[in-house]
Amino acid sequence: QVQLVESGGGLVQPGGSLRLACTAAGSSFSINGWGWYRQTPGNQRELVARMNSGGRAYYDDSVKGRFTISRDNAKKQVYLQMNNLKPEDTAVYYCNTAPTTFFSWGQGTQVTVSS
Repeated sequence: QVQLVESGGGLVQPGGSLRLACTAAGSSFSINGWGWYRQTPGNQRELVARMNSGGRAYYDDSVKGRFTISRDNAKKQVYLQMNNLKPEDTAVYYCNTAPTTFFSWGQGTQVTVSS
């Protein structure tokens, strides 16, 4: 059974930074592409960054140049470094395989960008 556990969220001022982490215990981590998704109330979950098994990263235009995804296959972890945060980045952030999700969603981590 794969359990996804996200952490690192919090309250930050506009222009600030956060680093999210996700642990995918029990998964065949290295063979999968992994991504970070976010969801705001009343909206569908959207994929904002993903990294394939070869280490190539892809970003949604809304975060390109500000967010950086990385992964550590040995630790079965995927990270999202978020810089120059904007109020519109406020959301619950989740990790899962990408671009196709294979596993049940974790609890997510709340990111709030506000002054």
